[in-house]
Amino acid sequence: MRGPGRWWRRKSTPAKVEAYTRWSFHFMVLVEFVTAGGQLLGLLVRGEHPGAGGPGAATALMVLVAGHCVLCGVIASRSLDWQRGRRAKPVRLLWALGAVTAAVATTAVSFVEHDRAGRGADGTALGVYVAVLAFGAGTITLGLRDRRRMLASPTGFAAGSGLVASAFGVAAPSALIVAAVVLFSAGFVTATYVLSLWLLNVVHELDEARETRTRLAVAEERLRFGRDLHDVMGRNLAVIALKSELAVQLAQRGRPEAVTQMVEVQRLAQETQREVREVVRGYREADLNSELAGAKGVLTAAGIDCTVTGPPVGLPAQVQSALGWVVREAATNVLRHGDARQCAVDLRIREGRAVLTVDNDGVPDGAGGPGRGSGLVGLRERLAEIGGTLRAGPTGDGRFLLTAEVPSAAPAGSGPAAGPRAGVVTPRTAGSLAPTGPGTRTAAPGSTAFGNEVTS
Repeated sequence: MRGPGRWWRRKSTPAKVEAYTRWSFHFMVLVEFVTAGGQLLGLLVRGEHPGAGGPGAATALMVLVAGHCVLCGVIASRSLDWQRGRRAKPVRLLWALGAVTAAVATTAVSFVEHDRAGRGADGTALGVYVAVLAFGAGTITLGLRDRRRMLASPTGFAAGSGLVASAFGVAAPSALIVAAVVLFSAGFVTATYVLSLWLLNVVHELDEARETRTRLAVAEERLRFGRDLHDVMGRNLAVIALKSELAVQLAQRGRPEAVTQMVEVQRLAQETQREVREVVRGYREADLNSELAGAKGVLTAAGIDCTVTGPPVGLPAQVQSALGWVVREAATNVLRHGDARQCAVDLRIREGRAVLTVDNDGVPDGAGGPGRGSGLVGLRERLAEIGGTLRAGPTGDGRFLLTAEVPSAAPAGSGPAAGPRAGVVTPRTAGSLAPTGPGTRTAAPGSTAFGNEVTS
């Protein structure tokens, strides 16, 4: 039972809207056949028939209507692909539809001339006439992009229907009514098709705008990173270049001050190296609070019911950073590799260890054993550095469980714990070679966020 639902949920929002629009067009084809063919079928059931051809005339007309419906369905699908830029405009099919529409409509209205005794057959023939013209005009509109031509299509079909009806002996008042009904029906079908295309284009444009916004955010982050590196290295490198040149000139003259200048160059180089590490640290460290909030927001936006319990309180910065990477990787895997409808993230402190679990119901068919992706391997290595473990795999009931355990206190010599306020993460990474001191540059706040780095 989950197969069709999984196929639908794996589609992007624009793909879902496009599939809905395409099947709506196909449904309109079914409506045309029920509207026109159903009336003819009623005549056959009642033993009536239009024209002088007997039951065979109604059957032949029904076959023509069925062919017209099939052609409308094919053109609707091809025109939708053309509107999205995936194929060339189906010009020949559009001309063929116009010719078939005229032929079927003319055949239907021709029966009215011969049916003076059967009032029911007369009305049925006119009903088929109106239905074929209305749906034909609406379908042809899908092959147009100019709004003026879209509006002119139902108007032209309505005017032509009145003239043709009059030519086949329909009274002028009746022909005028037929033209008005065709105008209203064709206008309704055309408006339905045009609005559907407009909605589809809007959804695609919104999706493209979202992708553009994402690219701009990445570009802005790169610019910020480049600006930070320039601020850190620009002045120091200029001073190093000047002092090195001065040291060379002093050494050439045999002056002892050259050693002093080179010592200063060495100090500046080490200071620059330390400051660069501090800048990069802000990009490599994950904030657990931010990752939890980001994961909940992204999963919820993807249509997954996500709950987060047990916010981090008083955990060391090193532990929060490690668990933040776990949350990021787990949320990424839920989005990419599963078919989840629910996801629960829970953080608890048990017997001196912080236990983070991520449970979701999106195990793909045929999945087995713990995940061996590069992202999970990297997480295991990262957690092992601080005495932590990671377990991940299906639980056998259609769910996938990821469990990460780390000591709730930072290992000795790994760096200070979090600051005096609970849940505050300081920009310090385990095993960092960069010392902290009065001159340390810290990474700009908000430099890391969920999704800034692909982890799998």
